[in-house]
Amino acid sequence: MIRAPFASVVPILFLLAAAFTATPAAADTRPNVIFILLDDMGWGDFGVLYQNESQHAKRHQTPMLDQMAAQGMQLRAHYCPAPVCAPSRSSLLTGVHQGHAEVRDNQFDKALADNHTLASVMKSAGYTTWLVGKYGLQGGAEKSDDDKTPAAWPAYPTKRGFDEFYGYVRHRDGHVHYPAETWNLGDSPSHRTPKQVWHNDQEVSKDLAKCYTTDLFTARSKDWIVNHVQGGSKDPFFLYLAYDTPHAALQVPSVPYPAGRGLNGGLQWTGKPGQMINTAAGTVDGYRHPDYTGKGWTDVEERFATMVRRIDDSIGDLLQTLRELSIDQDTLVVVSCDNGPHHESYLRDLNDKRINYTPESFQSYGPFDGTKRDVWEGGIRVGTLAWWPGKIAAGSIDDTPSQFQDWMPTFARAGGIAPPARTDGVSLLPTLTGQGQQRPGQVYIEYFNGGKTPAYDDFQNSKRNRPRKQMQVVFVDGYKGVRVDVKDHQQPFAIYDLKNDPKELKNLAGQGGQFATLQQKMHDRVLQLRRANASAPRPYDKAAVPSIDAPAQSDWAYETYDGDFKFVPDVNDLSAQDSGRCDSFDAVTATGAVRFRGTFTAPTTGVYRVTLSTASPAFARIHDAELIDADFGFDASRGYSTEIRLQKGVHPLTITTLAAGQVDLKLDWQKQVKGDGSGSANRQ
Repeated sequence: MIRAPFASVVPILFLLAAAFTATPAAADTRPNVIFILLDDMGWGDFGVLYQNESQHAKRHQTPMLDQMAAQGMQLRAHYCPAPVCAPSRSSLLTGVHQGHAEVRDNQFDKALADNHTLASVMKSAGYTTWLVGKYGLQGGAEKSDDDKTPAAWPAYPTKRGFDEFYGYVRHRDGHVHYPAETWNLGDSPSHRTPKQVWHNDQEVSKDLAKCYTTDLFTARSKDWIVNHVQGGSKDPFFLYLAYDTPHAALQVPSVPYPAGRGLNGGLQWTGKPGQMINTAAGTVDGYRHPDYTGKGWTDVEERFATMVRRIDDSIGDLLQTLRELSIDQDTLVVVSCDNGPHHESYLRDLNDKRINYTPESFQSYGPFDGTKRDVWEGGIRVGTLAWWPGKIAAGSIDDTPSQFQDWMPTFARAGGIAPPARTDGVSLLPTLTGQGQQRPGQVYIEYFNGGKTPAYDDFQNSKRNRPRKQMQVVFVDGYKGVRVDVKDHQQPFAIYDLKNDPKELKNLAGQGGQFATLQQKMHDRVLQLRRANASAPRPYDKAAVPSIDAPAQSDWAYETYDGDFKFVPDVNDLSAQDSGRCDSFDAVTATGAVRFRGTFTAPTTGVYRVTLSTASPAFARIHDAELIDADFGFDASRGYSTEIRLQKGVHPLTITTLAAGQVDLKLDWQKQVKGDGSGSANRQ
């Protein structure tokens, strides 16, 4: 539900909203876009979401985030793709959920897929693209890769669409927040030693004495924005600002936050080696925010609250910079988090014993159960705010479920282009601006972790110490289905009505015919929207994709879309120039893009080899799962094929292709027979 003067969500699968252009819009209609990702900050750590009204004994404050919420929108049902950083960031940057992502589970430092990214899509729309902060998706990592350079990292940010990168490349470097310092309080050698910071192809940590990363990344971002605007650039910019705090080591700043904010106050980039920012002074790891001292709190509690407040001050500083540059009404800013709250400090005491921290201190998980690595709400529902003065209604609240993959189409549409057909997301612009009608999205999560849900006193008894292992979440018909310790596909989902039961106390599975039907829909849905990935095996990988109860189509419905598309587009929010039905693809002639919709009837249950032959880039889905991606890096000389296990019956197909005249595309199906691989062919 949207609590603002907007249109309600309309649940129509192929709803056509206001038309978007196929080429970048005029510069004065494209907003700058800033996406700020916080690391391991819980939904309950936001003042406006929980802390301000919490009855808990200990509370901290986020006044700048509260002000941002008052001036913009709270997305109170926004979900990360998985409850740990690497898969979440992978899905965010590639616009797909975890059923299609290359990086899954705990695959830290694995290469981000060589495909469309947020950065490459925004570059296609005419944006200058920057990444500041933590990355961890560079690929080519080994146990010791201190001698690696960007040339050896196959998925370095500047190889994935970013014009500029400044920050931590490797996952482990983001565990500490003073890259140039030795930190003797660290609980392991890797948490005591300096780390690498890269600016494009240069390692620059030698110049970063006393630089605290929250300050460093904020000052770097401010400087790039100011120079871009005051330098007279006519291009909009896309900034992905990925903080590495309050994650991991509970390190605090060296000095108080500088007075003022914006162009002449707050954090400033000096560019002087040894004093690169104006807070490179004082005592490393030595400052505590005065609001949190003298309260009888533990050392780690003072540290955590100070870290969150520093992020809060930094975001307020950034927003004030936008105002003073007079680009606030031309800039869409989103703040979100990669997963639920963490429970570590990476500190040791004088006896060399690890000091523990628990998110129980401030109930960082809010009114929910679960933390980082859980698929209960506390681990996956993430605090999210959107700010765009004059476009997003002040003080608005959205309760409609959404997920990270929705940001790629949202930002692309804001930039005046259609996103790639590969995206699993939907544009949230209708929700954010109140203009047009919102298409429904899909929340889907799969993840493995060998641990257990913490046994916190304020968690439901049945969840405490419960094994995680293989986990899966799907939202269907307004209900959340969740499975933990999944052994096989027949295992039932627990079903929760989150609107009335956000703490997931009442499992509705087995409560009558409605929920028996819903249980089956959830089982079918999770197989119809994902594909297996050999690097992250699941117990349901070999289950046949269920067919649908619908008549088979002997022909294809098609729509054509004029435009100069840089890649195969998601056409759902575009206006078709022509439509009709055809018996074969080559019966259609178009300039731009064509979407075909039809069916394949599997004569028996089994594995089918599908081959797509095409003279131009194309992307095919079966149900809502990726079937064949022949778009990014398209090579007309090769055939594109895959194998998929299908249940006997009718399966819907969608194929979108670029065209410059007559469509030249063929789709072949062959049933695979165990033993010799031969089978019957069915060409469409």
